[in-house]
Amino acid sequence: MSKEMIEALDALETEKGVKKEVVIEALEDALASAYKRNYDQAQNVDVEFDKTQGDIHVYAVKEVTEEVFDSRLEVSLKDALAINKAYEVGDKIKFEVTPKDFGRIAAQTAKQVIMQRVREAERGIIYDEYSQYENEIMTGEVERRDNKFIYVNLGKIEAVLGRGDQMPNEQYEPHDRIKVFVSKVENASKGPQVFVSRTNPGLVKRLFEQEVPEIFDGTVEIAGIAREAGDRTKIAVRSTNPSVDPVGTTVGPRGARVQAVVNELSGENMDVVQYEEDPVDYIANALNPAQVIAVQFNDEDNDRSCTVIVPDYQLSLAIGKKGQNARLAAKLTGYKIDIKAESDVEFVDDDQLEENDEQIEEQQSEATPASAAATPDDGAEATQDADPVDDSADAE
Repeated sequence: MSKEMIEALDALETEKGVKKEVVIEALEDALASAYKRNYDQAQNVDVEFDKTQGDIHVYAVKEVTEEVFDSRLEVSLKDALAINKAYEVGDKIKFEVTPKDFGRIAAQTAKQVIMQRVREAERGIIYDEYSQYENEIMTGEVERRDNKFIYVNLGKIEAVLGRGDQMPNEQYEPHDRIKVFVSKVENASKGPQVFVSRTNPGLVKRLFEQEVPEIFDGTVEIAGIAREAGDRTKIAVRSTNPSVDPVGTTVGPRGARVQAVVNELSGENMDVVQYEEDPVDYIANALNPAQVIAVQFNDEDNDRSCTVIVPDYQLSLAIGKKGQNARLAAKLTGYKIDIKAESDVEFVDDDQLEENDEQIEEQQSEATPASAAATPDDGAEATQDADPVDDSADAE
């Protein structure tokens, strides 16, 4: 070893970002193992690397005892006092035992271990770098694919895009540049692993933050996102400034801002609605573009269920294709929504309810609306139940 080793360590720190101290620590551990293995020594040894000259020194570490039972591990108090009168029983003394040819043998033996430590240090640096991008957007290049994943080059690491995170309306070819949402970063045994997604609702949120300055600075907030990736997304927005229209701001002049997000998501439809504290107004907004006549909550004991009444000619629009509009509205608001046509509902005046509850109950029991319950996956029926699901995406 020599000053050339010091120069090499300095270059490694500069080029790879691996601290010299980390490599030296690994080197000392490797040299201690090499000494024991090559010189058939089982005693306690300590290897020190001279950071200035690049020299290596091997020391046998022995404990001071009254009586010596193993000369490889112990030294008598008498001999210790001959070295230094300050030594006491229990102290540790280092005796240099560096072989003349140890530098060559140690370098050969330690090379593999050092490189492994360097790789580990590099992995740690990569993990630290990419873990800060968790829940953020990154742009990468599609490199290759196999039966399970598409691999996206993010620079220093290859991220994986699983089947469930791929847009059903997109084809990914090598060298395609795509924006991905970093959903998870793991420090696995084989090195850092980055998982990315094109279907995560967080991707929609981050794209709007990039396109709408008012969302980025907090003037307009995203209150909720309900997404069926590749097809349609509903996003609820609200303003912290009364003079700012949250929907108009998000959509942009002539729809330019929302269109930029739609283009990035390969034509995925976007419904931007205004969030309201009043659940009646919020549910009505969430069913956009359908018009809502009334929202009635069905059961006082279950305040997460409601009936929405719409004009007959807008029933199909409110339900949406295969129940999509109602399903997304349920995800967005967190309410179970039962949609009925106006002609199937008998309205009762609120004042009359207050004056004569018994009469209203009798009227309600006699009224048998002709409606058929439909699941969110059914087509447009006379009525539609839409249950909020657990994977509704609220803004962070």
